Amino acid sequence: MTYYYKLGTIPHKRHTQFRQPNGSLYHEELIGIHGFSGIQALLYHLHPPTQIYKVLLQQKVDIPYEEDWPLRHHHLRTAVVRGSGDAIASRVPLMGNADVCIAIARPTVPMTYWYRFGDGDEVLFIHDGTGALETQFGILPYRPGDYLVIPAGVLWRLIPDADVEQRMLVIEAHGHITPPERYLNRSGQFLEQAPYNERDIRPPQSLVAHDEEGEFEVRVKARNYITRYLYHRHPLDVVGWDGYLWPYAFNIEDFEPITGRVHQPPPVHQTFAGPGFVLCSFVPRLIDYHPLAIPAPYNHSNVDSDEVLYYVEGNFISRKGIERGSITLHCSGIPHGPHPGTYEQSIGQARTDEFAVMVDTFRPLKLTRYAYDLEDKDYPYSWIAE
Repeated sequence: MTYYYKLGTIPHKRHTQFRQPNGSLYHEELIGIHGFSGIQALLYHLHPPTQIYKVLLQQKVDIPYEEDWPLRHHHLRTAVVRGSGDAIASRVPLMGNADVCIAIARPTVPMTYWYRFGDGDEVLFIHDGTGALETQFGILPYRPGDYLVIPAGVLWRLIPDADVEQRMLVIEAHGHITPPERYLNRSGQFLEQAPYNERDIRPPQSLVAHDEEGEFEVRVKARNYITRYLYHRHPLDVVGWDGYLWPYAFNIEDFEPITGRVHQPPPVHQTFAGPGFVLCSFVPRLIDYHPLAIPAPYNHSNVDSDEVLYYVEGNFISRKGIERGSITLHCSGIPHGPHPGTYEQSIGQARTDEFAVMVDTFRPLKLTRYAYDLEDKDYPYSWIAE
């Protein structure tokens, strides 16, 4: 859970007169989840955030899921996807269900508008690239390895640094994304045994209150449509805010791995919890140090979940034929495990130097036709001993 934070100028008391230098009132906006009983933030605008002068329907969101395919494991080679467009236009949806959509994006230009996902939270995992996430809460610089967690209700746009290659994994949730409850005490503070804590979470760093006039566009994705809203005044006119709800960055290198004498199961890698899914981080770590330990993961059947792995960097102890940017989907209903030879070869290894992001969903995932275009069709047979 994000902690209490404030940025900019705010009055001593909420919902009281807070006046601009010209004597007019600043305009409050409360953004919160779960009605008025969840976390929230209170923002102070130069102008009312409701002053829309034109509403335009841009498009219906129609993700091209393929309905009929045999149950098998999948390997998608996403490294071949070329960059084109901004952080929204360049998204390639690969798989999803009623809870989550997983995509990759290769933006090459800044967004010329601001964007909001109205159905839930988003996570952008930055594989490559640097730049800034610009929101009404301020500017949040990003770097490789960052999870950018963007709550529903946040207006944002991504501004990549010029001439820097960008590559990211996008997790779009129909609900809210939080740290696992078992990492927190009753007051919401991270526990001592949690693999990360408040010091690792980076809030927006600077706040600029814009007061320009002109034509400014905000696009909102909700209810399977993207709607365009036009404003005469700049939407990022916030002079100050405080609360517990705000976009933040957490870098995968700040996740402290939990290890043991024998192989530890995937829940020790959990980083976030979402509606119907969990998100995990695999990082360089010491591996199983029992004298008879087998460090490679054992064969297992995902009876209640589909397992998605996005391979970021390093050598993967249980996989062959995997490259940087690969995505594997191991479906519920059939077992998977280490590739031939890797189980025995792992004995005696002291550490692993891999980075990977895992998404486990508790409803079956459907693949899109874009996913099938990237598929390594021999992957289901890669467990046959040579």
